[in-house]
Amino acid sequence: MVPGNINLTQLQTFLWVSSLRSFRKTAEKMNTTQPAISSRIARLEETLGVRLFERDTGSIQLTAKGLELLPYAEKLLRTSALLVDRISQDEDYVGILRLGVSEVIVHTFLPDFLSGLHQKFPEIEVDIVVDATANLRRELIERSIDFALLMGPVTDYQIENHDLIEFDVIWAAAPSLKIETDRELSLDELATSPLITYARNTRPYADLSRQLRKNTELPARIYSSSSLAAIHRMALDGIGIANLPRQMIQADIINGHLQQIQCVWHPPSLKFTASYPTEPYNPVIEKIVHHALDVSRSYRKQIETLVPLATQ
Repeated sequence: MVPGNINLTQLQTFLWVSSLRSFRKTAEKMNTTQPAISSRIARLEETLGVRLFERDTGSIQLTAKGLELLPYAEKLLRTSALLVDRISQDEDYVGILRLGVSEVIVHTFLPDFLSGLHQKFPEIEVDIVVDATANLRRELIERSIDFALLMGPVTDYQIENHDLIEFDVIWAAAPSLKIETDRELSLDELATSPLITYARNTRPYADLSRQLRKNTELPARIYSSSSLAAIHRMALDGIGIANLPRQMIQADIINGHLQQIQCVWHPPSLKFTASYPTEPYNPVIEKIVHHALDVSRSYRKQIETLVPLATQ
């Protein structure tokens, strides 16, 4: 029998199934149906004359021949992607980018990122997921999203991380609360007002709770929220003292809508990364990473001119 042809779509499908261990998830990822994925794998197995996957109830595993094919498939698709990347123009890329972002990014440089992305890749559609970092990490690892701007790095061997930007976190309150601003307050003094911070499943909340347990005499009132916009609004409305990224609220400080409050304990800064799965190889994602890094550098230069004014 003369072997049939193997096409790149079959190999790409094989790599996604081997990575996700699911025909259903692969179908969602490749924007097709589960029967179509099964058919591609069946045709590939028929052409090669071997079984590539063992299909048990609720489990898909590579066979020995599947493991043997894996590096060849990766090399062929990487070579193909590099060829297309070399020959094509950026504006020729078509597809959907599933982008995960932390809310801090939404309120800082996401508009610049999206504007530049549209100019570079006008045919790419963007599906944006705004969520807590813990959820975005899980979705990256499960390949539910292609790329994320989140509090990183993501500690998974299949995820690559690039340092993006670091946000200083400060205490801020509305002038109506009449909190002293000419000296450093103790945590006990600070905690006489409600303290507004991130949701309970976040590092900022855990850091604050730990410091309050260690360094305050009286129980503190913590108002937590999963919405950064809600935290910002509560601070502006004089509900309490909030810890917020300086870069997000510096215009409010300059305009006098908020005041920076000095405290002996400073909330740790928030470090963000551009993170994405390394396999299967996707040259477009690498271009988008470089774009994100360029935008973050430009944003840092912009805010550096405003920070001295915000601290006066």
